[in-house]
Amino acid sequence: MELSLLVCAVLISVSGYAAVGLARSGAVPPDAARYGAGLGLLALVAHLAVRFRAPYADPLLLPIAVLLNGLGLVLIYRLDLETPNDQAAATQLVWSTLGVALFIVVVLLLRDHRTLQGYAYVSVAAALGLMILPIFFPAVNGAKIWIRIGGLSFQPGEFAKILLAVFFAAYLSANRNALAYTGRRIWKFQFPTGRVLGPIVAIWLLSVGVLVLERDLGTSLLFFGLFVIMLYVATGRTGWIAVGLVLASAGAFLVGSLEPHVHSRVEDWLDPFASIRAGEGPGQLAQSLFAFAAGGMLGTGLGLGHSVLIGFAVKSDFILATAGEELGLVGLTALFLLYALLVARGYRAGLSLRDPFGRLLAIGLASIVALQVFVIAGGVMGLIPLTGMAMPFLAQGGSSVVTNWVIVALLIRVSDSARAPQPDSADTGTLAPVREDAHFREDAP
Repeated sequence: MELSLLVCAVLISVSGYAAVGLARSGAVPPDAARYGAGLGLLALVAHLAVRFRAPYADPLLLPIAVLLNGLGLVLIYRLDLETPNDQAAATQLVWSTLGVALFIVVVLLLRDHRTLQGYAYVSVAAALGLMILPIFFPAVNGAKIWIRIGGLSFQPGEFAKILLAVFFAAYLSANRNALAYTGRRIWKFQFPTGRVLGPIVAIWLLSVGVLVLERDLGTSLLFFGLFVIMLYVATGRTGWIAVGLVLASAGAFLVGSLEPHVHSRVEDWLDPFASIRAGEGPGQLAQSLFAFAAGGMLGTGLGLGHSVLIGFAVKSDFILATAGEELGLVGLTALFLLYALLVARGYRAGLSLRDPFGRLLAIGLASIVALQVFVIAGGVMGLIPLTGMAMPFLAQGGSSVVTNWVIVALLIRVSDSARAPQPDSADTGTLAPVREDAHFREDAP
């Protein structure tokens, strides 16, 4: 099944590449076969690594990643045709190759996801170090989230989110009972003791504080959402969601009111057409909304849109607008369903595990993808203020695509453990699969 789906993913990507060439010049690009062969070879090597080291892994995870990455390369190539002085497709292909290589390394070398539990504090130290580094480098587009050395640039916060997910999963799995069943009750809410909750709250506050200093509102929102989701999953208490929503709203209001860079984005979100009425022309968000509107139900066709009018962020923050204009509502819905399926399979793998660390890790990693898609799609569609993040696999950005491939590799490893036959307690001579409807109450005292 995995191999068949990979073939479909590669063929869809190559068809999109050919469609761009036909729309722009009336001929299939001369390197279409080479592009297809390269993407197919990467997919095949990744498939062999999964079958060799994780034979019980979910067969949907890898094909979804290949398809999203392939479509991202097609959209970036299509936009390169409009920006001859800013070619990004070749660089993105190199980063995608590096991401697949790292995916293979993780699948081959990490034999058991529980090994990561012993590196919880190493992970959080490395995450904080990565987040602090950009403070010492110049700001780019108003935010200090990049490290530029010569011609090389990368975004450390992308790698930090995986490390923080590992730390949260390890700490919460070790203290889940204390968090859920001890502490002081205030009104209808029961709060854990400061000794148990203090360390993880301190790490979270430090992480978000650093990101606010760097004006990286998107990543700080992602980390906050990740913290609340994993705390809720570990304790099973819905009160944490309510507390998280209140704190997120208060923090967003304060940052949006006091920070000029964020305040300008909030004002643009509240009235995206203000610059048009002022005679200054449409801004990025207005152009994005125009692109979605122009796409209609079926889109203008690959290569036939005008989303390049959005400007410098069209290949990164606003690449979803290109997909919306040229693939239409139908194509955009298909993309969202792919992301939803990727997240759902990650949740399913986590809920099928009996060990709390693996369960929290899988749900945390899948939640990272879900939160990113919501924050980015909501921003470019005008649902929430823009935050400046990269759409997983689709957008231009080496750090993002490499990190997302590592996330898929870890989900592959967890799903292999979840789906592998386990010894049946009733009959040790037979093997039985772990129930996929395993519930948290199995770990309750």
